[in-house]
Amino acid sequence: MVKQNIILIMEEGNFMNQIKIGLFIAECRKKKNLTQEELGEKLGVSYKAVSKWENGICLPDPSLYEELCNIFNITKDELFSG
Repeated sequence: MVKQNIILIMEEGNFMNQIKIGLFIAECRKKKNLTQEELGEKLGVSYKAVSKWENGICLPDPSLYEELCNIFNITKDELFSG
């Protein structure tokens, strides 16, 4: 049996679930009709990085939050709420 760890990250006093955030990133990307590769190109990262975010393995680098939110037309609060 494979055990998946849910990682909670503390940011500005709020707990963030990176799996929930990853699923939200995937949902937003699909609403914009972007592939992982296309989103990665817009952000200057690989499609593998986008895949890791969407699968809850890690979060985007904080330097990408603003641009990611601009692409999806969402706020950082919406991003971190998942």
